[in-house]
Amino acid sequence: MPIKAVFFDAAGTLITPVRPVGQTYTLLAKNYAMEVSSAEISERFRTCFAASPPLTFPGSTESFEQLERDWWKKLVQCVFQPLGQFEQFDRFFAELFSYFARPEAWTLYPDVLETLSALQKRGLALDVISNFDSRLIDILEGLGISGCFKEVFISSRVGHAKPERQIFETALRRHNLAPAEAMHVGDSEENDLYGAANAGLLGVLIDRSASGRSGNYRQVKSLNEIIPILDQV
Repeated sequence: MPIKAVFFDAAGTLITPVRPVGQTYTLLAKNYAMEVSSAEISERFRTCFAASPPLTFPGSTESFEQLERDWWKKLVQCVFQPLGQFEQFDRFFAELFSYFARPEAWTLYPDVLETLSALQKRGLALDVISNFDSRLIDILEGLGISGCFKEVFISSRVGHAKPERQIFETALRRHNLAPAEAMHVGDSEENDLYGAANAGLLGVLIDRSASGRSGNYRQVKSLNEIIPILDQV
């Protein structure tokens, strides 16, 4: 069955921060009289992010934007919790949240534009499926690629987060496709590769670090390597 749609993860697949997250946290915290180590912040961020609940709010009647902001505030509070009293935390968080909403805080990977153009020329439907939040919409627009996608499915609004199969099924229904007619590409083994596979899609893991992780699945070092895969299925 030929592939008719290609879905992409966002952060780590299409876009990446212009500088490491820990470095940004450290630089902005310094403006509010909080001196911290970038390496320590990076480690704390990974730990707290992994322990956080999914960025989803099923059945909520509150503002998605406020719920998303509150979710991130709890995460950042977790990051700084063992590092001493942070008297100006609220002001710091407001600037941090606003900073990562700006397109100039992000950059496209070098292979993105060429790959998206090649897929569009093949007449494939392209979507984004992300566990990010509503800020992603303006980020993709500001980076000039929002027009490449039919839809951007964000976990907070869909009510399900990867690796749950429901978020993939939402995208499939949008295009009236069977699971075998879609490919999903992302940088997380659990969320993107196994999540897509469990929903019946062809999952492809992108690992630009070329770490050579072994496994019985499709793995690429660059997005343009998915083109030959499409020709094989």
